[in-house]
Parts: sequence; structure tokens; C-alpha cells
Amino acid sequence: MFSGGTAFPQGRLLEAGILVAGCGALGNEVLKNLALAGAGRITIVDFDEVEPSNLNRSVLFRREDAVAGRRKIDAAAERLLELNPDIALTKIYGDVAYDVGLGVFREADVVIGCVDSRWARYCINRLCMRAGTPWVDGGIDGLEGTVRVFVPGRNCYACNLGPKGLEELGRRASCAGTIRREEAAGHVPTTGVAASVIGAVQVQEALKLLHPEALEDGSLTSLVGKVFYYDGLHLTTRTAEFEAYDDDCPVHGCWEPVTKIGLNVGSTVETALAVFAAAAGTQDVAFFLHDDCFVDFVEEKETGRLWDVMLPGRKVASYVESHPQLGGLPYSALRQNEFKAVDAAFPYRSLTLGELGIPPQDVLKLRAPGRTLYYEID
Repeated sequence: MFSGGTAFPQGRLLEAGILVAGCGALGNEVLKNLALAGAGRITIVDFDEVEPSNLNRSVLFRREDAVAGRRKIDAAAERLLELNPDIALTKIYGDVAYDVGLGVFREADVVIGCVDSRWARYCINRLCMRAGTPWVDGGIDGLEGTVRVFVPGRNCYACNLGPKGLEELGRRASCAGTIRREEAAGHVPTTGVAASVIGAVQVQEALKLLHPEALEDGSLTSLVGKVFYYDGLHLTTRTAEFEAYDDDCPVHGCWEPVTKIGLNVGSTVETALAVFAAAAGTQDVAFFLHDDCFVDFVEEKETGRLWDVMLPGRKVASYVESHPQLGGLPYSALRQNEFKAVDAAFPYRSLTLGELGIPPQDVLKLRAPGRTLYYEID
């Protein structure tokens, strides 16, 4: 059995499921540490490809990966299995905000966030709160970094943002784009040292969360409700209070109980409504697209001309930009027609759940008279 020399009981680590969101410099360090520690089950989520700018701080990537433009999840998975062939690896190529079903978060014992935007952190937090799964956040910038731990019922990332932070959620700077700008200016945007330190602390905190009994009796102390700061410029560290939990926050409601149901992303809306009606014992049912919407058309405000779209809301902007006629219009000149709920009046019943933008193994929130029900698809 692979032991990795960890001080933590190996059996629990072998059994635990760990979801790692983000496969950049920080994700590389986290994954490497988990493999060496002897993690049994790891799920990797990332939507990016390896670039030359990644190579000076990403221990799992090689030059040939950048030349080939390999998916980060594929390159990382290959190297992890070289370090520890006993890992059960699952790869999800996509955006953690939209392409990972809530059921994946429910199966994880702990989630480790290695993402580069507030929006991605907000989405991870939202999913973890719904699933009742703790998560460890890390961030690096130059020679600095932070680690925070969020546990449902104790601490919430959204509650800590405050009004100003919530306003800035829409800003999603690409890590690769930021790196290119910094390098063009002669700066080093992030360093392998900072990634190593922060990634090590993240894994240490994740391993602690797998041993709640030791946290309870004081054998271990968690960073939950605190933030760890690392300053490599002056070689200092400090820990500060970082705890907020507003009972009225709409983000951290736990979705339970969840029932598995015989539907998947290939099931049509027609089939889904029939299955949900049978399960709820009523035809008056509706399920919700909580984290996105479905757009059937956009309207040019000035002329009233309609353009068919038939896409999840998150894909509309890129569709408009690449459209030969719409691409020259500012997005503010258009209005999109959205569906946030699907019921008997939904006009496109032959569409599949996947075409609506629902990812595999997601949990759908169902409304029936006087009840709210949760169903997990396959």
C-alpha cells in the first residue's frame, strides 16, 4: 500500500473523495501533494490547456504538453498516475461553475479550490453549501498567498465578500491573460515558491477536515473561520479572523434530502416532466435552472428583429460575438428571452436536459404544490 509518509491515518485518506477545482500552478502543487500523501480518489476539474507560460511553476506539465496544447487535466492525470498508480482519477473538462453536477460535490468529502477569480470561488462555495461539503480555498499573487477554509454552518465565502465584493463578482480575468500581460511588462506574475507553500497548506487543511474527531477533541486545529497569509517578499506569515455567516444568505442553504432518479442529460424535457410528475404524485411540477438560464432568442431592441439562439445563457455572449451579423452590435443593444424554470408550458419539450445546460449528475430543484423536492440525475 502506498503510504507517502503522512502522519494522518492512511485508511481515511484512501477512502476519501477529494475534488480539486483548477489545474494551474496551485492545482499542480495540490494534486502532487495529494498523490504523494496517498489519496485514494481524486476528481480534477479544469477547462484550460497547457501553455508555455505555465511551465516555470507547474510541476506536472512538460514542454511537449504546451507544444501540443494538451488539456491540463489530461497532462496532470498522466503525471499523477506516475507518482501514484493506485489513485482512482476522474477528469472533468469544463467550468466548475456550470459543468460539474451537484452530485459530484455531494460525493466529495472535501473540495480544494485552486481557481483565479472571485466568481469561480463564489460558485464553488454555492455548490459546497448546497452539498454540505467543506472546502479549502487558496490564492496566489507573485510572492504572496492566502488559504481559507469554509465549512457549511460555520463560514461562508459569499457572506465574507460584503457588498463591494459581490458587485465585483462579474470580473473574470483569465489567468493566462494576466500572465501574458505581466510577462510582457517584465514581471513574474506568480512563482513556484508561493504555489508550493499555499498548495501545501491547502492539502494539510484538507487532510484535517477528513478527521473531524481530531478537530473536535483539539488534536488538530483547522483554519475554518480564519485566513492564512503568506508574504514571501518579507518571509512572514500570519493568521487573522475571517468568519461571517449570515442566516439570511441565499447561497448557503443545503439541498436535502436528495433522491436519485432515472434521468440523465440525454433525457428530454418531456420525459423529465413525466418522471417528476410521477415521483411527486402531481402534474403541477416545475424544475429550475438555478445557476443559469435557457435562451431561445435574442431581440435587437432598435428594430425588433429576432435571432434564434437556443443555448444556455452562459453561451449566448460568445454566440453573439461570433455571429456574422450580430457580432458588430454591442451586447446592450440586444434583449435575450430567458427561461429560468421548466414546466408544462415550456415550449421546447423535445430538448434534452443537457441542451438546457444541465451537467451530468446534477441535482434538480423541483417545485410541487406546497413542497420543494431535490432529485439527482445519473
